[in-house]
Amino acid sequence: MRIGLLALLPFTAIFPVSSVSGQPWHNEIDANLMLTQSVYSDNWVGGEAGSISWTFNSNWLAEKQLHPAARTKSTLKLAFGQTHSQDQEARKWARPLKSTDLIELESVLHFTLQKVLDPFVAGRVETQFLDNRDSQKDRYFNPATFTESLGLTRIFIKEDKREWSARIGAALRQHLNRDVLNLETQRRETEVSSDGGLEFVSDFRIPMAQDRITFSSKLTVFRALFYSESEELEGLPERDYWQSPDIDWENTFTASVTDYLMVNLYVQFLYDKQMALGGRLKQSLSMGVTYKLM
Repeated sequence: MRIGLLALLPFTAIFPVSSVSGQPWHNEIDANLMLTQSVYSDNWVGGEAGSISWTFNSNWLAEKQLHPAARTKSTLKLAFGQTHSQDQEARKWARPLKSTDLIELESVLHFTLQKVLDPFVAGRVETQFLDNRDSQKDRYFNPATFTESLGLTRIFIKEDKREWSARIGAALRQHLNRDVLNLETQRRETEVSSDGGLEFVSDFRIPMAQDRITFSSKLTVFRALFYSESEELEGLPERDYWQSPDIDWENTFTASVTDYLMVNLYVQFLYDKQMALGGRLKQSLSMGVTYKLM
C-alpha cells in the first residue's frame, strides 16, 4: 500500500489543482556526458593498457506555487557510467564494469504558511539501473528504497539561483531486494524490510564566479527508531547496528568552461553501519559536454 501511494506522489505533486495559481512552472533540465579514452596498438611496448570510461548525468527540477499556501517541488537524478579496460597481454577488451549508477526521484509538498516552521509531506524513491552483484543474474531497477516523510521545514534562502532549505520529521522506509538467491533452497526470493524514525534533510545551492561555478550540497541523516528485522538479529554482534544514524552527504562543484563544456567535481560521504563499520567516500573529477534543455 505504501509503495503504491508513493509511486503516485510525484504525479500528485505535479498535476493537482494547477489552475489554482497563475504562476508558471519553473523547470530545469540539464544533461552531461563525460568521456575518458586511451587506446594503444597491439605492438605497443611499455605495459600500458587501453581504457574507456564514460558517465552520463541528468538532473531535472520542476516546481510551482500551486496555491498561496502550497508549493510543490520534484527532482529527478539519473546517473550511469561504465569503464572498459583492455588486457595488457592479450589486448582484448574485458566486460565493462559499472562505475556509477543512480536513480533518485523525490517530491516535496511544502505548505507555505509564512511561519517560522511550515509543514511538509515528501516521498522519495532510490534505486539503480543495473544490479550486477549476482554473477548468475542481472537485476534491473534493484534494490529499491521507498521513503515517506512528513514534518516541519524552514526555507532560509529562496532566490533565482540561490537556495537553502532544511526539514526534519518522521520518516518510514521500505527496502526491496528482488530475486535474491537462497543458498539453502537454491530458489530466488524477494527480501522486504522496513524501518522508521527521524529524518533531517538540508539542501543548499549557490552560484559563484559570476554564475560560472555552482556549488550544491545535500545532507540527509536518518535515525531509525524501529526495524522490522530486529528480532532476527538478537544475539548477534550486529544486533544494534540498525540504531546508528545513516548519513548521506553529497557535494558537487560544477564549473562551466563554455556554454557546452563543463568540469564536475563530485564528493559523497556515506555512513551506514549495517553496510560497513566505517564511513565510505566517493570522489570523481570529470570533464565533458553539457546541455541545458530548459
